[in-house]
Amino acid sequence: MVSEIICVGTELLRGNVVNTNAAFLARELAGLGIDCVYQTVVGDERETILEALRAASKRADLLVLSGGLGPTKDDLTRETAAEFAGKKLVEDERSRKLIKEYFDRRGIKPADNNWKQAMIPEGSRVFDNHNGTAPGMALETKNCRIVLLPGPPEELQLMFRESVEPYLKEFVAGVILSQTVKTVGKPESLVEKEILGLIDRQENPSVATYAQDGEVHIRVTARAESRKEANKLIKPIVKELKNQFGDEIYTTEDDVTLERALADLLLDQDMTISCAESCTGGLLSAALVNVPGISELFKAGLVTYSNKAKRRLLGVKKSTLQKYGAVSRQTAEEMVKGLLADSRTDVGISVTGIAGPDGGTKEKPVGLVYIGCSVKGKVTVQECHFAGSREKIRRSSVTAALMLARRCVLEYVSKVTFGK
Repeated sequence: MVSEIICVGTELLRGNVVNTNAAFLARELAGLGIDCVYQTVVGDERETILEALRAASKRADLLVLSGGLGPTKDDLTRETAAEFAGKKLVEDERSRKLIKEYFDRRGIKPADNNWKQAMIPEGSRVFDNHNGTAPGMALETKNCRIVLLPGPPEELQLMFRESVEPYLKEFVAGVILSQTVKTVGKPESLVEKEILGLIDRQENPSVATYAQDGEVHIRVTARAESRKEANKLIKPIVKELKNQFGDEIYTTEDDVTLERALADLLLDQDMTISCAESCTGGLLSAALVNVPGISELFKAGLVTYSNKAKRRLLGVKKSTLQKYGAVSRQTAEEMVKGLLADSRTDVGISVTGIAGPDGGTKEKPVGLVYIGCSVKGKVTVQECHFAGSREKIRRSSVTAALMLARRCVLEYVSKVTFGK
């Protein structure tokens, strides 16, 4: 089965809303063994939606639409899909009942236009909405199946998993399964070069690289009749990648971030961590705090933006700042030493740099960042040179800090365990 995703909403075209629905639907359809050949975004106009349906029906046998099922005048997806399929709209009693119950629970009287959401193309299969009021639906034409889903992501995702996935499994055979191997420490060009032979010789599974902020993700994708068979195809490729990249791989799970991987490592070693930041202004601490359960190991996060703060809160020497400057290897080292002395933590990270767009010199250009890391008293300082906007430099600094901390902890664990 071949599919096309059509996302309806003028707000998507104008950039007011990020289109996360397309990414979610593409992943879920692939997991069901359904190829997605096109993704289209259209505005809230009847003729535009009709044109998209006409075009999509010529190149796909499953059309999945999101958005435009609301109660307002510009919510036209339901009506337009019915027109395209040559079906009239009829009221679905169950949907009307669920809409009433939704408003009753909130003590609100529905507006007249809310009942519009209970109207469905005749003969459609209806999908209950347990997060909102607009039901989803599936209808058939001579050439294709059409699935209509609400636009709000929390409504669409729950409905897809509860109702649409079982519906689609009635018509598809086989699955497409992917596993992501996440690496740090090398640019995408170098990672791809090192596995080019693997990429070239693989058709099923396929291997591809994707650059992320300071990371490179390698996605291994297999097509098979079942998840078990797909996993059998993927497993030896992932093993080969692990042999190739070793500790540069920090996870093979899609939902594990670099900060989560570092936190899991620290928890496993019963270690605590603290941060002292200058140019990142708290982004590093915020990244760690995003990890559930971090309270067990995160002790302190200090933003010491000014020289005065570096001296008063971290004990950085006035002579160091005068001789070497705030952005220097020496200052990064004294920042992390002062942090550890004050917070009594096992692992400390310091970041100081020039994020721009001004403030740089020939000797110390914008993008120069020093990152210090101390594990059980052993200090390592790394000099980094980043490019891009102020925001990108700060994000890159956070990624580099997490990478350095992870590497230093792994080195410490290796030394303690194996005496290296």
